[in-house]
Amino acid sequence: MKLAVIGQGYVGLTLAIGAANAGHKVVGLDINKDLINQLLRGSSYVPGIEKLDLKKLLESGNYHPTTSSSLLDGAEAIIIAVPTPLNSNRKPELKHLESAAIEIAKFVSNDSLIINESTSYPGTLRNFIKPIVTSRSDVNFQYAAAPERIDPGNTLWNLSNTPRVISGLTHDATEKTIELYKTFCSSIYRASSPEVAEASKLFENSFRQINIALANEFSIISNSIGFSANEAINAAATKPFGFMEFFPSIGVGGHCIPVDPSYLSYAAELSGVKANFIDLANQTNLSMVKHVTTKIKAAMGGSLKDLRIQIAGIAYKSGVPDLRESPALLLIKELSLAGAILTWCDPLVGEFEGVKTTDLDVSIDLGLIVTPHKEIDFNIWLNSNTKVFDLSADSNSYGWPKFL
Repeated sequence: MKLAVIGQGYVGLTLAIGAANAGHKVVGLDINKDLINQLLRGSSYVPGIEKLDLKKLLESGNYHPTTSSSLLDGAEAIIIAVPTPLNSNRKPELKHLESAAIEIAKFVSNDSLIINESTSYPGTLRNFIKPIVTSRSDVNFQYAAAPERIDPGNTLWNLSNTPRVISGLTHDATEKTIELYKTFCSSIYRASSPEVAEASKLFENSFRQINIALANEFSIISNSIGFSANEAINAAATKPFGFMEFFPSIGVGGHCIPVDPSYLSYAAELSGVKANFIDLANQTNLSMVKHVTTKIKAAMGGSLKDLRIQIAGIAYKSGVPDLRESPALLLIKELSLAGAILTWCDPLVGEFEGVKTTDLDVSIDLGLIVTPHKEIDFNIWLNSNTKVFDLSADSNSYGWPKFL
């Protein structure tokens, strides 16, 4: 089958490569010329996609990255996997989704199946994507939703073995989408409507956002009383039923957890309902950086002015170079405002806003572990008795006590 995947970010590229490996002829469309040129050279930036495999797919013709929307024409199925971030008011920003729908209407002349993987609020497929396309094209398109479930850097759960929730606007669209996804996904869940499929993705990450916020609030409570939140959570996790552990951190990052709950809150607002838990969780997690900065300041004698502080790991999670919504960036800003002299070490990120990563420094006043990539050798700090606060939610084997 000839497929087109619009968007070659973490989600779109993973999907395109998975479909190409399954034998489909895949066009990978993206407006980022540098990204497409990188892919055409056979260079992959997504964890789990090996350069050798990518080069083989390019040579076979099963995968063709491009910036040309005209290559959408002739595709039997077009999968939308574009960013759906928040705007400056933390409301849904669907401009990329709108652009994708317009490009489909403009360039595709054959009957085709449009599948949306981009995360958005319930009703997006029916009330946003379809009207944009049908108002601009007379082609008989079919429509389905199959929200993405990609977890960058996860070596256990991947495109193939992660169950996929699917539903179309019609029975035929549902069946065609399921038939397609079965070629590269081992487990499919058929939802009764696209709205259920869309909502399931939002609820998954709202669940995580709320529980992380609970852990963060618990860390504030534990600090005021005088015990370790992490130790108490580990103790609670010995219960073999009815509990799932979440650990405190400086906040949440990535495209999903900080963003998806706000899409659900927006949908609730449109229907006249207040999403109290979700909104409070958002506020709690966003406030953690200021709380942590205040706590660091107190632990360092009341002032951070001219203190040399190095942050280890500024990506939003271990094992990936992704900076989207990373709370480490907010922490850098807060510490700078407090007068600290900052550097950061993140070999996966390499460079951010013209500033390059530095090696772990033993001459600093304080080291902060935010995202403990395995590529960072913390023995450098350990062996030099560097003062270190571990702010990460991840466990570590170096013996530093958790700061939260």
